[in-house]
Amino acid sequence: MLIIVYYLTNHSLTLAQAKHIELNEVGGTGMNTNDDLLSFAEDTSSSDDQSTHEELDFWHLMVVDDEPEVHSVTRLALKGFDFLGKKLKIHSANSASEAKKMLLSDIPFAIALIDVVMETDHAGLNLVRWIREDQKNLNIRLVLRTGQPGQAPEREVITNYDINDYKEKTELTSNKLYTLTYSCLRAYRDIIALYENKLGLETIIQSSNKIFAHQSLDDFTQGALQQLCALLHIDTGAFYSNVDSIAASHGEAGSKILAATGRFRKFLHRPLEELLNSLKEHQLKELYNRGGQHFGEDCFIGVYDSHIDRQNLLFLEGVNIATEADKQLVKLFGANIGVAFDNQSMFDEVETTQREMIYRMSEAVESRSKETSNHVKRVALTCQYIARAHKLTEREINIIYKAAPLHDIGKIAIPDHVLNKPGKLTPDEWKIMKTHAQIGFDILSTSELEILRAGSKISGEHHENWDGSGYPNGKKGEDIHIFGRIAAIADVLDALINKRCYKTAWPIEEAMAFIREMSGVKFDPKLVDLVFEHQSALLNIQNKYAD
Repeated sequence: MLIIVYYLTNHSLTLAQAKHIELNEVGGTGMNTNDDLLSFAEDTSSSDDQSTHEELDFWHLMVVDDEPEVHSVTRLALKGFDFLGKKLKIHSANSASEAKKMLLSDIPFAIALIDVVMETDHAGLNLVRWIREDQKNLNIRLVLRTGQPGQAPEREVITNYDINDYKEKTELTSNKLYTLTYSCLRAYRDIIALYENKLGLETIIQSSNKIFAHQSLDDFTQGALQQLCALLHIDTGAFYSNVDSIAASHGEAGSKILAATGRFRKFLHRPLEELLNSLKEHQLKELYNRGGQHFGEDCFIGVYDSHIDRQNLLFLEGVNIATEADKQLVKLFGANIGVAFDNQSMFDEVETTQREMIYRMSEAVESRSKETSNHVKRVALTCQYIARAHKLTEREINIIYKAAPLHDIGKIAIPDHVLNKPGKLTPDEWKIMKTHAQIGFDILSTSELEILRAGSKISGEHHENWDGSGYPNGKKGEDIHIFGRIAAIADVLDALINKRCYKTAWPIEEAMAFIREMSGVKFDPKLVDLVFEHQSALLNIQNKYAD
């Protein structure tokens, strides 16, 4: 009968002192078998029986050694081991090849105690190199143990192999094994924390590209919120809100929820006060009034003062952010999004101001020609629709939509008696009228703003004809900028269907027949086909913004 002897009272017993004793009879050693003699049963537990979630409830240590007693004594010495509230789970591999199979599994090994000499004299060393260089696993703590130090001199091994410690089996007492395990787990914990922080920061950096790619403030805030929820695996409920610092003393909405997820989605674009009132005794009210950043029982709130007379509010519900690293990540993300939100708000304000000025200028011109402001809206929307149907890029679609209202800006220089003449123009008057295209181009072409430069192309070329018979420069075919070609058909369609000072509105059938007749003459044939393909949608624009 073979058993391993271990003296519980001697905590300095080395692995070499654990010896095989052949017993002729039970109790033949003269020891108290109840207190001092332990027999070791084979560990029948299998890591395959544990789910991925259960595996995370343990610290995983792998013993790689071809001596069975080494596995047994290691298990005994570390029995009941606990670190940060998690138990130690020991896995046994009797060779380097077995260890490789286990390391390729989903088990997150923290430590590997590796024998140097196993199936070959350098099996352990080769395993270390495979782990570090082939598998690129830099997190696991690797400790070499050897009973034959001459086979692998310590200085040479520690220099040439990426290991974290080197121990001779004769020096590795139970106390030292406990200390070694504890120190390795501390190091592993810190490495994993750094790694997870790195992943978190990488996620923020990558999400920034997605967030800032949004063109509108609402899209921006929704994108920011989604990225943070993905970062923390949150989906219960969240919203990001912009709150005016001025009280709604005259019944005006003082705030607006710009982005929402989960159960808060129904409050999207609604006043923040409406949500606060619906939550009744929820801790959000108290935390919101306190300002700053706070972690509640299952939520986070950040209230950030803005330099543009606003407050930005970030609220996450259904979260249990336990680690300080995650808390710092949320605080950093929230604060940075607050700054980015301000920048996006100012950008939107500039965009809105630019668009408003363009519309106001265009309306001023149209008002001189006795046309309604809805004309420029209809032309802009029609250009946008045709541009999208023509497969222009989203950027180009956005540009033509904003620039199209400038198509007749040159009429500002046309005398009233010509511009508003109810009847047919004389040849001299027509000559004057035609100058508005070149005048519009000249007004806008020197601008450094992209929208105004696009407006110059539209103004200067929307009266050019596909066959070269147009004005002011007699351009032909695709020499005419696509913006000019689209604006040409949009402007004529709107002019035909609606009443003008010099004509009555045409019936839809007659207007569409004229558009078809002018295919290849006045208009780009491809655009004519698109107008007929999307006739219903284009007429809906006319009906929605009728004079």
